[in-house]
Amino acid sequence: MKLLPNTLAALAILLPGAAPALAQRFVPNYDESKVPPYTLPDPLVCADGTPVTTPKLWRTKRRGEILELFRRYMYGRSPAPPKQLRFRVLEQSDQALGGRAVRKQVRIFFGPKDKPALDLLLYIPKSKQPVPAFLGLNFWGNHAVFPDPAIRLPESWMRPGPGVVNNRASEETRGGAASRWQVELILSRGYALATAYYGDIDPDYHDGFQNGVHGLLDPPGARPPDAWGAISAWAWGLSRALDYLEREPLVDARRVAVMGHSRLGKTALWAGAQDERFALVISNNSGCGGAALSRRRFGETLWRINTAFPHWFCENFKKYNNREDQLPLDQHMLIALIAPRPCYVASAQEDRWADPRGEFLAVKHAAPVYRLLLGPGVFPAEEMPPVNRPVMGVLGYHIRTGKHDVTRYDWEQYLRFADRWLQKKAPR
Repeated sequence: MKLLPNTLAALAILLPGAAPALAQRFVPNYDESKVPPYTLPDPLVCADGTPVTTPKLWRTKRRGEILELFRRYMYGRSPAPPKQLRFRVLEQSDQALGGRAVRKQVRIFFGPKDKPALDLLLYIPKSKQPVPAFLGLNFWGNHAVFPDPAIRLPESWMRPGPGVVNNRASEETRGGAASRWQVELILSRGYALATAYYGDIDPDYHDGFQNGVHGLLDPPGARPPDAWGAISAWAWGLSRALDYLEREPLVDARRVAVMGHSRLGKTALWAGAQDERFALVISNNSGCGGAALSRRRFGETLWRINTAFPHWFCENFKKYNNREDQLPLDQHMLIALIAPRPCYVASAQEDRWADPRGEFLAVKHAAPVYRLLLGPGVFPAEEMPPVNRPVMGVLGYHIRTGKHDVTRYDWEQYLRFADRWLQKKAPR
């Protein structure tokens, strides 16, 4: 059975344990005239009121202030990289895709124990030189991204869905999410693809943070209100995958784009904001807690996301349920943390839950930081562009026809954007 995009989108909204009546009680606003007036925090004004007028002041003072705000009030504090990080190549073929690519499956161990561990799947085009790469987490297991019988099934817990048996993946789901990854298109353009199942890092359900890397790395005792949630754990895992890519001779780890969809789009943005080794960052339909401005209260809101998914963010974030205007941050500041590296945000016309206009406005309001660091021309759009009319500078954005999904059209834009920035040295 194929995992159809609409099925994937529906399953991405509600998880086991979410109250069935929650969606009935919450009525989202989809009317622009009902968006409340709001004032965004200025990323170019320091906490003490000092205007940020030079790249040096941004780098030495303001950027650190904003990063601290997100750690304290939203995503929580991630631990340092493990001292005992280990890698094991589980399988390799130099004849993948009819001899056009190398396939590697690598297990990343986070400590001296064998679990938890992350299984990284790589497809690398044949090349005389190390190639740039896209790195992203997937929802349904590595075997779902491409119908290759050699790809190992994940061993980790998996949320219910078609072909999932007793919370474990089955052969029935092999290749079921291939439309979201476009493996052959990516390889044909000269890029490697590296992906891993997000549940290997931290299972996507709330058990009091006893599972996954939380169970391995959290100190004993009560969790502080700024302890890391699942999104920070997944972002931390992306950085550990990049640790491996730095050791992979077939990949140029200086040219890695981190990409994610939906909750994993939130994850990609946070990974890129914290880990400046990522050369390019892509958010696909990431919505509330990702690229969309929280203060707009359009579609999903802080109360709705924190109630449905209490394990995603730190406890401090819940204090701002229905109090978005009192947040000392908003999502344009998250995108600003990625500067001066290229960042692309994508929306879908029918995905009103993720607030496409709020995603565009976050990019627009991050642009002043990019202009400070790089000069004019970083984002060639003052108004939201028409559907299927991408705009690309160092910041990029498009809204396409269709629903909450990753499509071939999205990948075509990401590849165009990557061609612009990863085929040469990305800005630092």
